[in-house]
Amino acid sequence: MDAAARIEPRVDWARIDTVLLDMDGTLLDRHFDDYFWEQYLPEVYGRKHGLAVAEAKQHLLARYRCEEGTLAWTDLDFWSYQLGLDIPALKMRVDHLIRVHPYVIDFLDHCRKMGKALCIVTNAHAKTLEIKMRKTALGAHFDRIVCAEEVGMAKEEPGFWEALKAVIPYDEETALLADDNEAVLASAAAHGIRTLIYVARPSSVLPVRYSARFPSIVYFNDLI
Repeated sequence: MDAAARIEPRVDWARIDTVLLDMDGTLLDRHFDDYFWEQYLPEVYGRKHGLAVAEAKQHLLARYRCEEGTLAWTDLDFWSYQLGLDIPALKMRVDHLIRVHPYVIDFLDHCRKMGKALCIVTNAHAKTLEIKMRKTALGAHFDRIVCAEEVGMAKEEPGFWEALKAVIPYDEETALLADDNEAVLASAAAHGIRTLIYVARPSSVLPVRYSARFPSIVYFNDLI
């Protein structure tokens, strides 16, 4: 998409009390997840079932699509059972690919100095969260980390943002949400969250793609 199509973010920090941040693709480089689910796991699954990698990948991608936008999609226990593989253990084998995006720590420090509440709100499974927080030590920067399974539905679902208030008391008028998933941002917009930011480069190996609907950033230094 042409850079001219970018909607510039304009955040009135004086109005923001709570900063809600997605994890995968937003704080962390999504290359790890993309590589794991689209390359590494098909290789392992293919070896187990005597399939070529391309055939295994086609089969797995079809199965993934059936669960997209639901809690099952990110549930490592679900996929371990479905595929007959220890998914958390396999993730640990390639955890050297887990990386924090540039300027994330600077942004978190900036928010902390301004006195904002900082929360991760992620669809990721608790076991995924554990692996990534152990690898990155990001958890210490946050007041609260909420996995969607704790709320009982995925962030894309219409009722998620209202249900989240029972876990994190926040005001739609004074909350900022950053996410690399436009469906999640659309769900939050429908609920009334005013300040929404799209992360246009979730993976370090993919090109920047700005949102046509939401203000976009490449890295979080765009908000400092």
